[in-house]
Order: sequence, then structure tokens, then C-alpha cells
Amino acid sequence: MMNQRRLYRTIESFASSHFRTDKELLKHVLNEIVKDEKIDLKGGRIWEYDPGSEAYRLIHQIGVIERLEPQYQIKLQTYPTFYQLAEHRSIVANETDKYLRKIGITKYSATGVGERIETKKGEIPQYVLAFNSETLDESLLPDLNIISLAVTSLLRGKKVERKAYLLEKDLDKAREIQQSILPQHAFKFHHYEMYGVSVPDRIVGGDFFDYLTSEDERDRLSVVIGDAASKGFRAAAQALYVAGALRMGVTYHTKIGLLMSRINKLVNKMFAEEQFVSLFYAELSNDPKGLMLYANAGHNSPLVYRADDGSIEALEATGQIMGPFPDGVYRVDNTHLRKGDVVVLYTDGVSEAQGGTEMYGEMRIENKIRECASLDAKQISQHLLDDVLRFSSTSEQSDDKTIVVIKRMN
Repeated sequence: MMNQRRLYRTIESFASSHFRTDKELLKHVLNEIVKDEKIDLKGGRIWEYDPGSEAYRLIHQIGVIERLEPQYQIKLQTYPTFYQLAEHRSIVANETDKYLRKIGITKYSATGVGERIETKKGEIPQYVLAFNSETLDESLLPDLNIISLAVTSLLRGKKVERKAYLLEKDLDKAREIQQSILPQHAFKFHHYEMYGVSVPDRIVGGDFFDYLTSEDERDRLSVVIGDAASKGFRAAAQALYVAGALRMGVTYHTKIGLLMSRINKLVNKMFAEEQFVSLFYAELSNDPKGLMLYANAGHNSPLVYRADDGSIEALEATGQIMGPFPDGVYRVDNTHLRKGDVVVLYTDGVSEAQGGTEMYGEMRIENKIRECASLDAKQISQHLLDDVLRFSSTSEQSDDKTIVVIKRMN
């Protein structure tokens, strides 16, 4: 399974050009997905639903695949599994069409994108993408779901762009709201010191971080960092909502996995699917062994620097991004922090900051952590942020940048 945010951003970048129609956009994006060496898909087809014939019609095919007759159609009544796409987005199933089986296709993948169409038996997607891969099984579904989410978002975005210009107002008030969800930069807790900083790309942004404690349980501290996928005021409003839900959840002593699941369902209910949130949640305690529990909802993997040998490890995702998948499960993992160890949490505006044709990247973050590991949390975060801002100073592309550093001092 690929890094979900990176896969989403990669597909999003494929639509940087102007396209007159949705079909032009879809064909271009499919071609780029198949050509991209980092995405393990060898070929693909686009099917469009035709209400008149109640069938999906082939409109494009590319890559290492069996070529089908142009304009070939498959009847919806022979593919009842397509009704699952409105809820599950992607499926992998055994092929039943005689012609397709005859030319050697025994299994297929189907990924729904675009608007949902109401039929007598339920909703179906306007388009279906079918991909060819060396391994065509259910392990491919998480990546196919992200492709569905990203491509559908692109189609919706283009539709909105054709209807209206971006309108943002009351920016001073929005900025005030944005700042209200961020805590003081510095925080100390038993063996640890923390320092966080957030720099929005616009006047307001979708990044946030927080230090969460319960009034009647002072020996536990939660540190969270999140990134709302949208931009501007919409992102700030979503960040405010999620931050408030987290603060409320912590007061009820909810277990981490359950809290993450509940917030995921709230985001799914309250926001459009393309307004997803990635979130990393860590819980520290007064444990002398330095136990840190964490759950990672599709967020950039925080980096842990080990003072004893200078190694760095990544805290990988333990669940999917929040919002599009209401039944998502969030596994809780753990690590131990010893004296001098450093944890760096960051959003993709840091790792994906553009400098010319290059991204800042995780390797530069790791190098900067090693260079500054002997400093305090504030100095580490400021040195890293300054380096990222210098690196991307000449680039027109930008994103919110948030960094939180946790350091065990004793």
C-alpha cells in the first residue's frame, strides 16, 4: 500500500493543465497513472454509464491490457456488484462476461468515480475505472480507493471552477478563528518538552496541532497534529471542528482507537468526502520507560531520532485518512522514548515544499534532525522551519507548514 496522502497528491498533480471536458481530464489522468513508475498499475480502461442502454460503455483503454472492441458495452444488470461501488468505491471480482473471459480476462477491478447516478436498484458511479496489475486482489483496494477519491475530487473541482471564482471574505476574523485553535508554542510535561509552530499558506489554513490534557488526569498528555485537505476558510473551519472534537473526546477518557473512529465518523457526516483529514495522535505519560502510544490516520509518518545511536525511525500509518471511509479502523501502536530522543511531527507542506524542481523530502528532514538533535525542542523546530522556508523561497507553489517537536529531557 502506497503512502496515501502522497498517492492522492500525485494524482492531483496530473490535472494541472486545463481540460475542456470531464472525459479529457479522465483520459489524461488515467494515462498518467499508468505511466507513473511509483504506481504499480500496468494498464487501465474507462467505462461511462449510458442511462439509455443501462450499460457501461468503453471510452478509453491504455497500457499493458487485452484490447477490447471500441465502444464495447457491459450491461449493468449482469454486473450487480457495481451497486457496491457507491458505498465501497472499489471492488475486485471474478469476470462473468463471456466475451471478456474468452479473451483471457478472468478477474477485474472496478473503481467508481464522478457523480453518483440514481437507478431503480440503487446508486452507481458515472464512470468506472478498471486497472490491470501484476497482483489483482483485495490488497490493491486501499490504493484504488484513494484513486477513486482523488479523481472524483478532481472532477468536482473542475465543475466548481467552471461555475464560480474563489470567494474569501472576513479574512481577519478567519485568521482570528484559526489562531484560536492553536495552543501556545511551548509546553512542558514531566520528562518532556514540546514546541509547535504553524505557518498557513494563505491567511488561514487547514493545519493544526494541540496539546491535550484532562483536568482530572494530569499524568497523561495527548499531542496531535492534523491537516485538512481543502484550502482557505473551508480548511480552517474543518480544522476548528476536528480540534474541538478532540478536546471534548479527551475529557471523556476515551481510548485512542475509539476516539479516532468516532472523529472519523463525525468528519464523514459533516464534510464532503474530498474534505478529508489526516491526523497523528500521540499519548505521553509519566512512565519512566518513556512509553508513547500513538495512532496515525494517514498522516505523514513522524520521525523518531534515537539519541543512543543516531538512528531514525518512522511511525507509519495505523489507519486510513479521516472522512471518506466511515468504517475505518485505527490501530494503536507504541514506542519508547529515552533521554535525548526526539520526535518530529510535521505536515506535508514541510516534506513536499518545492525548491525549483525538487521537493524538500523526508531525507532533508532527517538530516536536519540529526544536525540539531542536541538542541532543545524550540531550536529544533525553528531550525527545521527556517531551512524549509529558505529551500522553498523562490517557489510559487506552497502549502501550510506545521512542525511539532517532542524531546525527552531526562
